[in-house]
Formats: sequence, structure tokens, C-alpha cells
Amino acid sequence: MTGAAQLLDLARARGIKIALAESCTGGMIAAALTEIAGSSDVFDRGWVTYSNSAKMQMLGILQDTLDDFGAVSEEIAREMAQGAFDQSDAQIALSVTGIAGPGGSEHKPEGRVCFGIATGDGVHMETVEFGALGRGQVRAAAVAHGLGLLTAGVVQFSIDN
Repeated sequence: MTGAAQLLDLARARGIKIALAESCTGGMIAAALTEIAGSSDVFDRGWVTYSNSAKMQMLGILQDTLDDFGAVSEEIAREMAQGAFDQSDAQIALSVTGIAGPGGSEHKPEGRVCFGIATGDGVHMETVEFGALGRGQVRAAAVAHGLGLLTAGVVQFSIDN
């Protein structure tokens, strides 16, 4: 069973809906979920907010946060996850923003991806340094990691509620 199928089964059994806010993965997590028949009873909605203006317009990201921290930051991941949570009927929302490559900088290297998980209890963020694996590999790793975070979040949500 794939990570997406396992996540959907787990969320379905617990009555949990999922929302997504994706940047560097460009909707790949949503695609992984919706590839599976019957996903509509778990997957509520998603946003692909690749540009900064889309992040602000669709998810309520603050210009000040972008100016202070940049689009690839835990602070932006927090605001993206919270925005997706607030604008959905989901009990859990995942955000992902990063530098898939090629490129990057000394301060924000290729392969850095920031994630946010929002529930009614708040937002947890983390940054993963996948390294300069190449664009496709970084994106695939971010999808797998995001599905893992959602699965862990669904399990934790079930324990807490």
C-alpha cells in the first residue's frame, strides 16, 4: 500500500479531512492523494501557490513575513498551513515550500524544504535539508516526507481528540 493510500485509509477511519498548500511540489501531493479512487471523502481541497502573490492572495501570507524571512522559511510554511486550515473544512492542513533546484544560495541551499502542519491546536513546522539531489528527486522526497507528516499528524490528532 502506498503512503498516500495508507494516509487516506487512516484519515477515513478517523473521519479526518485534509487540506494542502503546496509551492515547490506544485500539486504533487494532491495528485498522489487524488490518484486513489475514493479520495474525495478525505481530501477537502488544495492550493498550488507557487508565486508570492498567490501565497498572499489565496492563503493570506503577510508581505512583512515574506520580506523578513523569504518564501522558503518556516514562518511562511506556518502561514501557508494556517491559511489552508482556516479556508477549508479540514481538520489538518499541510504546507510545503522550498528550493527544489537547480540553484539556491548560501543561506537557502538547493534541497531545503519547509513544512507546516496545522490543526485546531496550532501549527508545527520543520525544515528538511534534502540536499542538491536534483529538482525531481527533491520534489519526490518532499512529497514522501509530506505524506509522512500528514500520516503522523492524523495519528496524533486521533490521540488528542
